[in-house]
Amino acid sequence: MTEPAPAPVEATGTDLQHLRALVLAGGLTFEREVSINSGGQVVEALTRAGVDAELHDADAELLPGLAAAPVDAVFIALHGATGEDGALRAVLDLAGVPYVGSPAAACRLAWDKPAAKSVLRSAGVATPDWVALPHSTFRELGAGAVLDLIVARLGLPLMVKPATGGSALGVQKVTRVEDLPAAMVSCFAYGDTVMVERFVDGIELALSVVDFGDGPQALPAVEIAPESGVFDYTSRYTPGLTEYHAPARVDDAVAARAAEVALTVHRVLGLADLSRTDAIVTPDGEVHFLEVNVSPGMTETSMFPMAVEAAGHRLGDVLGRLLARRARP
Repeated sequence: MTEPAPAPVEATGTDLQHLRALVLAGGLTFEREVSINSGGQVVEALTRAGVDAELHDADAELLPGLAAAPVDAVFIALHGATGEDGALRAVLDLAGVPYVGSPAAACRLAWDKPAAKSVLRSAGVATPDWVALPHSTFRELGAGAVLDLIVARLGLPLMVKPATGGSALGVQKVTRVEDLPAAMVSCFAYGDTVMVERFVDGIELALSVVDFGDGPQALPAVEIAPESGVFDYTSRYTPGLTEYHAPARVDDAVAARAAEVALTVHRVLGLADLSRTDAIVTPDGEVHFLEVNVSPGMTETSMFPMAVEAAGHRLGDVLGRLLARRARP
C-alpha cells in the first residue's frame, strides 16, 4: 500500500479569508528568474484560495516593510542560497516573523548535499557513492591525478554537480573520462565545492511531503522522464522536454518504499511543513536518495504542485493551510 495522502484540505472563510501573507521570491542567485516564477504561481494560487497574498523580493526594504506592516506569515518561494541555506530564515527568526518551512539549522544541513547524504546514509537510507572536493584540492594536488582516483573509485558514468545549489544548475552526466575535466570546470562556475556521484540508472522520482501539524505525510510520487535522459536545468524549465507522470508508474510496493524514504529524509534532517526529495528507483526496486529541497519549485513545470494535484487537492488550499498553521496568534 502507498503512504496515504493528506486528508482533504478545506479552504474555509475562518481559515484563509482573513489571512494576510507575504510571498518572498527573487533574490540575488542564479535561480532568481525561477524563483520569481514560483512566487507568482504561489500568489496566484493563494489568491484563488481567498488569501490576501503579496509578492516581495528579498531586499533591503523587506525588514523595514515587515516591521511597518506586519503580515500573518511569510511563504518563502526563494530558490538557491537566499531561500535554502537557512540564512534568511535565521533573520526572520531574529525579527520574530513567522514563516512556512524548515528551520534555519535544518536548511543548512539539507543545503549541503554531501552532508545530508552522510547523515541519511547513517540513518540507513540508500544513496549513490560520492566524493565532494573543493576547487583548492584540484589546484594543489593536480587535477589529473585527483580525477584519475575518482574514476578508479566510482567508475563511469558519473554525475557531476555543485555541492550546494538547486535547479540542476551545473549538473552534468559524464560517460567518458576525457569529458570529466570540462564538466568539473563548468560545475565550479556555480560553487567552490563539487560533488561527483556514481550514476545510478533507473526511474527518477520527485517525492513531496507536507505536514499540517499532525505529522509529515507523503504526497503521490511524480515520475520524471526527460527526453535527454538527464533532468538538467533545460529539461526542468522548458515545457515539452520532460514527461511527468503523477502518480508515478511504479507498483504499490515501490511507491510505499519511496514514500517511506521521503518521510525518513524529512524527519531525520529535521525539516518542517513541506519538502521535496529527489530519488532514483533502480530496476530491482531499491530507492536511492539524491537530494532534498526545502523550498520546492512552484512553477508550471514543478513537481510539488503536480503531487498536490495528484492527491486531489488545490495548491492554494494546501499552501494556505500551511500559512494558517504558522500565522501569528
